[in-house]
Amino acid sequence: MTVLGFILLALAALPTFLSLANLLALHRTRHFKPQAGTFVSILIPARNEAQNIGGALDAALASTGTEIEVLVIDDGSTDATAEIVKAYAAHDPRVRLLSAPPLSEGWTGKVHACHHLAKEARGTHFLFVDADVRLAPRAAALIVAHAQTIGVGLVSAVPRQIMSSLGELLTVPTINLLLLGYLPIKAMRSSSNPRFGAACGQLMLVESKAYRASGGHAAIRSLIHDGIQLARLFRQKGFMTDLMPGERLATCRMYTRFGDAWNGFAKNAHEGMAKPVALPIWSALLLGGHVLPFGLLPFVPTWQIGLAAALSLFTRTLVTLAGRESFLSIPLHPFAILTSLAIQWSVLLRIGGPRRAGWKGRLYPVG
Repeated sequence: MTVLGFILLALAALPTFLSLANLLALHRTRHFKPQAGTFVSILIPARNEAQNIGGALDAALASTGTEIEVLVIDDGSTDATAEIVKAYAAHDPRVRLLSAPPLSEGWTGKVHACHHLAKEARGTHFLFVDADVRLAPRAAALIVAHAQTIGVGLVSAVPRQIMSSLGELLTVPTINLLLLGYLPIKAMRSSSNPRFGAACGQLMLVESKAYRASGGHAAIRSLIHDGIQLARLFRQKGFMTDLMPGERLATCRMYTRFGDAWNGFAKNAHEGMAKPVALPIWSALLLGGHVLPFGLLPFVPTWQIGLAAALSLFTRTLVTLAGRESFLSIPLHPFAILTSLAIQWSVLLRIGGPRRAGWKGRLYPVG
């Protein structure tokens, strides 16, 4: 048990030290002003977003510090999404409503919608924003100024995640834990390796020339996880990418029900962890560092296992404070890890029959 205790301690210590280093690197990010002539196109793909789109538009139109336009593409909605956007466009010339053409063969829905948004955008930079994201007034200006100052083609941030239900608390907190606890930010910034490509599709800014030169969403047309895939594409084409703290740039409530959260994370799983080689490794890292210490501690109360459990909760607390997330995520931490891994394994093993991934009601076969 002594050997096992030291193994668990090492697995718990890894994300602790990486989180500390990453938070130090991220929160040293300076704020700059956009260059003269900067024009940000805020691009929102919307499919049956009548409950969300008004709030998204109100927040986007309140942007300050840079010139903006707001384009919303109605992607086959069957609710009042288009009518709501039309009403905004009638009163504010910065708003334009587009209608997505029928989904082309070989394309996934959100990627298809974002491609057509970019084709119509006039900005020097494109800020892709999900309909459930609420931008802070200075968000567009701060993100574009960061991209211009450090000279990167893509900058992304994870918005502050709003969580109220148990289902959200068991799924959403894993986003920032994986990002801060397992991605070395300094290595990402010093290397152009596509494996370090990371972005959050909820809030992602690209320089328009770099976007077009890289091929943009057309180059990832058959994929679903647009954040990771676009960041990797940019790096493959010679354009650097970066991350910045997002908890004060925007807020987002991704899901309200556990079933929606499960399906939402499952749709991206096969492009993330749910791979035959990667998932066993991730399972060992996450179970060993964040679950087994708590399960074993009552039966094997060694100092190594106790310290491993304490470090795991310390890491979760760091991430919670940094992301301004719900404090309920801390006591639920090991259960959230188990839920995340259950989602990934269900996709890899195709539990419940052949899995199909999708976005807003569209389904695609998973290879």
